[in-house]
Amino acid sequence: MIEELLPDSVVAVEAHGDDGLRDAPLYPEEAALMTRAVAKRRREFSTVRACARLAMEKLGVPAQPVLTGESGAPRWPDGLVGSMTHSEDYCAAALARAADLASLGIDAEPHEVLPEEVVSYVFLPAESDRLRRLAEERPEVHWDRILFSAKESVYKAWFPLTGQWLDFSEADIEIVPEPGPAPQGRLHAELLVPGPWVGGRRLGRFEGRWSIRRGVVTTAVVVPHS
Repeated sequence: MIEELLPDSVVAVEAHGDDGLRDAPLYPEEAALMTRAVAKRRREFSTVRACARLAMEKLGVPAQPVLTGESGAPRWPDGLVGSMTHSEDYCAAALARAADLASLGIDAEPHEVLPEEVVSYVFLPAESDRLRRLAEERPEVHWDRILFSAKESVYKAWFPLTGQWLDFSEADIEIVPEPGPAPQGRLHAELLVPGPWVGGRRLGRFEGRWSIRRGVVTTAVVVPHS
């Protein structure tokens, strides 16, 4: 589901339910991060890293531990950029060579109504207005969940380029539907704070895609070098 949102330069591996990647073995340094984790968190942690290692192998990179920095973001092997996500019974990892992409971010969410307490502090007024118009046209689609996932993907693409936090209110995201057999489309993220420098220029916006498949919302943002 994630791979269809990404360019050919990106390798994506995903896991649905119990498909053989659950409870995959961890490297000792990874297991040390999970000593106090509950069983559900440990399963998600190990499954998404199994996906990441398969993606490494597809890129011709030896499988190795995926640790986290102080921010909690994954630390990828030299020469790689990537992103990981997990949502209930779905996990995915996407990797590319740093020579091919500056950064990328992926996210997955259950296709369910976003809790009202989240909506109240996550969305900008302009975003809420656009969501209402989309809901009038396609009420069966949980547009609020798509937008929330898009904000997560934007942040995951932003952080490796800046090393800084990006608040939900600092990117104005438009969800654009496209025709197709299942809900899908594009997303445009206008950065409301100075963007990162990439390829000698400061970026003012990120672009991405979204889709809904098998009850899961997936979003992806890709930042090219030029």
